Amino acid sequence: MSELFTLFFNNLFPILLAAAIGFALAKWVGVNPRPLSQVVFYVFSPILVFNLIRNSQLSNQDILITLAFALVLFLCIGILTWLVGGALRLDRKTLAAVLITAMFMNAGNYGLPLTSFAFGEQALAFASIFFVVNAMLTNTVGIVIASSGSTSVINAIKGLIKFPAIYALSLGVIFLQFDWQLPTGLDRTIILLSNAAIPCMLVLLGMQLVNIRLNGHIRPLILTSSMRLLVAPALAFGLTRLFGITGPAQQGVVLEAGMPVAVLTTILATEFDAEPTFVTTAVLVTTLLSPLTLTPLLALLGA
Repeated sequence: MSELFTLFFNNLFPILLAAAIGFALAKWVGVNPRPLSQVVFYVFSPILVFNLIRNSQLSNQDILITLAFALVLFLCIGILTWLVGGALRLDRKTLAAVLITAMFMNAGNYGLPLTSFAFGEQALAFASIFFVVNAMLTNTVGIVIASSGSTSVINAIKGLIKFPAIYALSLGVIFLQFDWQLPTGLDRTIILLSNAAIPCMLVLLGMQLVNIRLNGHIRPLILTSSMRLLVAPALAFGLTRLFGITGPAQQGVVLEAGMPVAVLTTILATEFDAEPTFVTTAVLVTTLLSPLTLTPLLALLGA
């Protein structure tokens, strides 16, 4: 028990405390999270991804296997959730809401900082690839699911043009392949902005939780919470064995798989009227419950 408390205090507590500061800023000071969200989206996140990939020791095989693993994991979670949701006879709109909350996790604001604290830079490089895949699918497949078919796949894919982390990942891979180095001035700028990414993500996480309320359907909520916090990391752990993923790679991707529901899903649900009240409830509940599942997961992964 003392070991679990140490894991919680050293790895999860700093994240929760930083998020609490962001929550307080938004709740009582009235700070608007949108400007910070835009800075994180367009500047800090892509620079962090670029810096992690270019300085990593990842091979082409490492990158491709991680990409394939993430895609298979999302597909498995989606199919399993759809089957269980169908067995529970959820209506179409509720099932769409359950799917986006079960499939898409807070891999950025929550997952990357926790991976960094628990397992270091090498695991964080693998986690950053997982984060990019998660964001890409949220902005394509997530939109299609939330809209229940009212938005075409082509229009959803067009939205990826605005997602800078994709370009950062590609550029990082190019630098890694050719062993390119930036001039000292540019290199220090990249490092400086990259170091700012995780603190800003944590503060933003707390700010984004201010407007979320505890209200929603019980059975769908149990399904989403179970899939997101229990089934997904267990499935990820099994798939790492199938893909031959071990060490820091396994630590990074399995931990990311166990993250709570992505805050971005509330925007999708609101935009396309996919049970927004339920989705916001799922984000809040899984975020509050996540320390109870992530702490033993850290122990299992050897933090």
